[in-house]
Amino acid sequence: MTTFASTSAEDVLEAVQWAVSEEQPVEIVGHGSKRAIGGRVEAGHVLDLSGLSGITLYEPEELILSARAGTPLAEIEAVVAARGQELAFEPLDYGPLLGQEAGRGTIGGVLAANLSGPRRLKAGAARDHILGIHAVSGRGEAFKSGGRVVKNVTGYDLSKALANSWGTLAVATDVTFKVLPAAETETTLVVVGLLDDNAVAAMSLALGSSAEVSGAAHLPYPAVTRVAGGALGSDPATLLRVEGFGPSVAYRIRLLKELLAKAGPMHEIEAEASRALWREVRDCLPFASVPHMPVWRVSMPPANGHHMVMALRMQAAVEAFYDWQGGLIWLAMAAGDPEAGLVRSLVKKCGGGHAMLVRATPEQRAEIPTFQPQPPALAALSARLKAEFDPKNILNPGRMASAPVRTMEGAST
Repeated sequence: MTTFASTSAEDVLEAVQWAVSEEQPVEIVGHGSKRAIGGRVEAGHVLDLSGLSGITLYEPEELILSARAGTPLAEIEAVVAARGQELAFEPLDYGPLLGQEAGRGTIGGVLAANLSGPRRLKAGAARDHILGIHAVSGRGEAFKSGGRVVKNVTGYDLSKALANSWGTLAVATDVTFKVLPAAETETTLVVVGLLDDNAVAAMSLALGSSAEVSGAAHLPYPAVTRVAGGALGSDPATLLRVEGFGPSVAYRIRLLKELLAKAGPMHEIEAEASRALWREVRDCLPFASVPHMPVWRVSMPPANGHHMVMALRMQAAVEAFYDWQGGLIWLAMAAGDPEAGLVRSLVKKCGGGHAMLVRATPEQRAEIPTFQPQPPALAALSARLKAEFDPKNILNPGRMASAPVRTMEGAST
């Protein structure tokens, strides 16, 4: 196996051009924090982007940041936080869930996996914040799309096309994202003791109000016991986050309390404690501590998710918790069996959605499609897109075996 250690866009171009000319597939790797997601990559060579690192432009006044693809996300978040800014889509860190240390993900990986966190409800995902890219296609051709200003929309959709492609269309070498001012403070209102259906109703009511809720999650037992050091207790907890200026946050929390007065007991979590709690929800920490359990990430209409979970619990030993008002469900299969057919059939039966197998053994990954299988028409369109970007199947072959390019989940996550 040959490892191409790239430190520049020219290195990447040269490596991909060699791979194309020799028809030798390559695996695209940053720091490997998400390497365990997807099928086994059928490649004898590795294109290592970890050395392709560094912030190349940061203009806080213009709300833009450019960086090389291998730049650690933690480095970028520290730099913008020092100026009171943030990546508003708060990208999740898969590392802890997959047995890696936190903070190893790269900004290129953020785009490739189209990451987002609890603020997805309000701010969107990575693809909604990308302004421009420089990349190398599977044809061995360098190209750029978009620009460095928010109003520059030339090639904008091409930049978005790489979101959720998992390195199967092109290798991004440089990316430009918009950043936004961070909230002065935040408070999380915790409603205690709600069953799943009542929690979804409460979250829906809160999101439909003028309180401008930026996060809505529900943690049943036992997931609730694995966050905040166990401080939330063992009763189910429904979390509603409000961000902004102090007086505004206090007013909107009072509004939520009045709106949900009959829902159940409530208490508040302030500022940094609230931020820490939402990071744990974002990174699926309730299931990181049970590494023997296969984990699914299911996206479906918020009103339907709890019905799917209830039906699943009738047939399998499963733990669950909800984000995105109930539209994102994390499942941990306690029996050690991913139950792929059962999960996907119940998702379809309960209104449709997308089930992604995030954590499993290598043997399970080899047998079960990680990504939601596509309908025939969409699969044909995906194949044509793959043929345009990477006709010789050089980049990450096998990673998205059931869906060789951006799946429908990419349109919804």
